Amino acid sequence: MNDAVPEPEPEETEPGAHPDPGYEPAAPAPLDVPRTPTGNAEVDARLARLADADHLATDGHVEVYEDVHRGLRDALTALDARPGPPAPPSPHEHRS
Repeated sequence: MNDAVPEPEPEETEPGAHPDPGYEPAAPAPLDVPRTPTGNAEVDARLARLADADHLATDGHVEVYEDVHRGLRDALTALDARPGPPAPPSPHEHRS
């Protein structure tokens, strides 16, 4: 005796097809994520670029995110390349 209930056969549809012919994906909408200014104009400009993703479909977000990431990485690299103040002399350097 088998008490198992047979599962219904899945309906065959094309991949990515929506069963409801009236289905329309929602239009892109802003996420309204607050962006706090950092005080660094270059970094703030890159962070402001994230707002561009609010008006794109999901598949367009990657380009914006990669652009912002590249810009932030360049800004950090520039900080490392800037010469800093001279190091104070070591007390052991001037022994006679």
